[in-house]
Amino acid sequence: MKYSMVIFGASGDLTSRKLVPALYQLHRKGRLPEDLQVVGFSRSPFSDEEYRTHLANSLEEKLGDRWDSAEWAKFAPRIEYLPGDINEPDDFRRLGEKLTQCESGAPCTRIYYLATDPRFYEPAVEQLGASGLADESCGVRRIVVEKPFGRDLKSAHQLNDALHRVFGEDQIYRIDHYLGKETVQNILVLRFANAIFEPIWNRNYVDHVQITAAEDVGVGRRGSYYDSAGVFRDMFQNHLLQLLTITAMEAPSHATANLVRNEKVKVLEAVRRLDPRDVAERLVCGQYAGYLDEKDVAADSRTPTFAALKLHVDNWRWHGVPFYLRSGKAMDCRTTQIVIQFRQPPLMLFQDTTRRIGDANRLVIHIQPAEGMQLLFQTKVPDAEMKIRLTDLDFRFQARFDKKIPEAYERLLLDVLAGDPSLFARSDEVETAWRIIDPIIKSWQESDDEPGIYQHGQWGPTESSNWIGRDSREWLDSCPVLH
Repeated sequence: MKYSMVIFGASGDLTSRKLVPALYQLHRKGRLPEDLQVVGFSRSPFSDEEYRTHLANSLEEKLGDRWDSAEWAKFAPRIEYLPGDINEPDDFRRLGEKLTQCESGAPCTRIYYLATDPRFYEPAVEQLGASGLADESCGVRRIVVEKPFGRDLKSAHQLNDALHRVFGEDQIYRIDHYLGKETVQNILVLRFANAIFEPIWNRNYVDHVQITAAEDVGVGRRGSYYDSAGVFRDMFQNHLLQLLTITAMEAPSHATANLVRNEKVKVLEAVRRLDPRDVAERLVCGQYAGYLDEKDVAADSRTPTFAALKLHVDNWRWHGVPFYLRSGKAMDCRTTQIVIQFRQPPLMLFQDTTRRIGDANRLVIHIQPAEGMQLLFQTKVPDAEMKIRLTDLDFRFQARFDKKIPEAYERLLLDVLAGDPSLFARSDEVETAWRIIDPIIKSWQESDDEPGIYQHGQWGPTESSNWIGRDSREWLDSCPVLH
């Protein structure tokens, strides 16, 4: 079976920064199908050779000392280019002719990757349908859709309808690169392949859960996009809720795609919906100082660049356990982590009987950049009275395994080629997530509240610490140690 991958938006940043580097690394590792051909499609007037040179220059800059010109020379002939416009039917006819030529008329698995601006998703899908390029009479057809999957529930539903008019749900791969990270996948292994964690992974032993995705940079050149999206659309609806589902889900009966995704949807359906009064109590918004001076940002913008949100999962496992989600730009460091904060022992036998919840056992799962986990527990201080101290067991992937952790897109592209949608969002999952986030966005937009201002390098506005403090809890403001 031959394979072809068409990348719409082939001259864009995502293609040169993520997709082609991932394909190149998979080629170096010998994991790509031998006869895979890649066809770039965009309006830029490249020839095949000009496009390959464009990609090589970008890849060499990205990889630095790891760049191997000899390997690129082997990989480059797999890449061809076709100038075209998504709104032009004739260009899709020419694309079909080029693909037929590449595939030599043999049955072929074709993958259409939408790496374009989201406003082109629906026109591209319609053109694929109208031109017959989605027809599976001559082989398998799959389509990969990058986030954002809509701006709200209405637009997400509209996009899903457009996709379903041309493709079946089993052909659609909605990609969230967070789910391709090794450490995210390892959460499932941690929980379901070890007998010591799952019995205590519930309301009887867990006090609360924190999920943090912090960035140490501002919006940069993305001011126009970010000012209309904000932190909720950029991070909460996709990345943070995905991490919540994997943390909170039940074990599927088998590790198959639909069963795994069924359990994730059940978590989202169990998340308690917030009305406007709830939102006011369970949300803190912030904006970093200087955001209003960023290029393409409105001078009077209230767009949050930071938010902290408290959610509850109302099922038997998690009833009464708060999930604190937060994300922000221009924070102290770049880190994504999940904190499982366990309860205090029911009876304190030792000197310090006034310890905080934060001094109880804690499991910290580092998603990035210091991939690994820490388990914190109390030990006796040597050569002292019965004094105890919080210490840790520390596991780092980089220190334990010789191999460099692959980029998320490497794993996800392999799964698309193999036809495994386990790590991709299903239509009901996307729409259920929007049902959670839409009322929060609406409540913030309709309120008169101003976001709390915080300086670069802080963990959000002081209101965030005060807010979680009212629950007698505190954030784990911890930057990972990079070994």
